[in-house]
Amino acid sequence: MDTIEAIRTRRSIRRFSSEKIGNGLLTEILLDARAAPSAGNLQARDFVVIRQKEKMREIAQAALGQYFIAEADVVIVVCANQQKSSSYGKRGRELYCIQDANASVMNILLSVHARGLASIWIGAFDENRVSRVLHLPAHVRPIAILPIGYPVDKGGARTSRHPIETMVHYEGC
Repeated sequence: MDTIEAIRTRRSIRRFSSEKIGNGLLTEILLDARAAPSAGNLQARDFVVIRQKEKMREIAQAALGQYFIAEADVVIVVCANQQKSSSYGKRGRELYCIQDANASVMNILLSVHARGLASIWIGAFDENRVSRVLHLPAHVRPIAILPIGYPVDKGGARTSRHPIETMVHYEGC
């Protein structure tokens, strides 16, 4: 699948089959995540891979009861590592590491889709609870939860998008 096709056909999928994702394929997805751009190439992000169903259920509870998370074969929690971007001061700790993490999230979503897998970007969760479940140090913030698996179906039609004219502004907003 080419890049443009992946961008335009990716969907958020919440239903996964029981088919397992091999370690080699998971590694390829993580390498794609690592390839995302980052401020100053500091790569201020961490990836927590979860395969244990009980831990997935705890994450699902922390994600405000989104229990379909635990039906995925793998969950990746993408985290912003504030310490890695601290050389940029406050802006690095409060913004650049989050941008780094989010760039990786998009790479993961596109990599997963291009490989015939499915995922969804989950941002609605109790950050402190997820941090406790994963034993994250204080300088590592969970930014996104990505359940990944083989899709039961390809998803419905893409939801409508705002007209481009309402989103694009030239020379200022």
